[in-house]
Amino acid sequence: MHVVTISRVPTRCRHCKEKFTTEEKEKRLRIHNFCIDDFLAALKAKKERVQERERKAKQRVERALDRKKREEQKPRSKWLDECQAIVNKIVRLRDRHLPCCSCDRPASWDGQWHASHLRSVGAASAVRFHLWNIHKGCSICNHHLSGNIAGYTPRLVEKIGQDKVDWLYTQNHVVKHDIPYLMRFKSVMGKRLRRLEKRMA
Repeated sequence: MHVVTISRVPTRCRHCKEKFTTEEKEKRLRIHNFCIDDFLAALKAKKERVQERERKAKQRVERALDRKKREEQKPRSKWLDECQAIVNKIVRLRDRHLPCCSCDRPASWDGQWHASHLRSVGAASAVRFHLWNIHKGCSICNHHLSGNIAGYTPRLVEKIGQDKVDWLYTQNHVVKHDIPYLMRFKSVMGKRLRRLEKRMA
């Protein structure tokens, strides 16, 4: 029979560093030289940490499933609105230092700024999201003057060139983006927007 010889040299608790008495040592060796109370407390704390990690992981999975379910039920019109909102934010950030695209209101104007389309969504769905076609405009020109195209066009020619403006006016075919395309577009442009926001923060 194998006999375990127990040293009579006092042993310190690995948790609280308190020395064990000779009488206590043999029973404490069963739990790897930890005080009973501290050992049980450490076990409980570890179990709680594991349970908390599992709870958070479960919540992440549930949120992902809920998001996927909501997206599957979302109509095409909602996807269009969300994609347009992202593009509009990109335009306002890109042109933040520029004046109105249709008039002489400077970037320091404290009114509301819009993302103004040269070719309207109804007239040219093919360039609805094209960044050549959208520029920062004041709410007065964009909302009350329907874009103020008389002022918009010459300023845009100066900004991006006559050839690009001419190209925009040739895009008259109807494009109906399907939901899979809009999902990919939102993902790509959303990442672009976040990078832009981070760079300008």
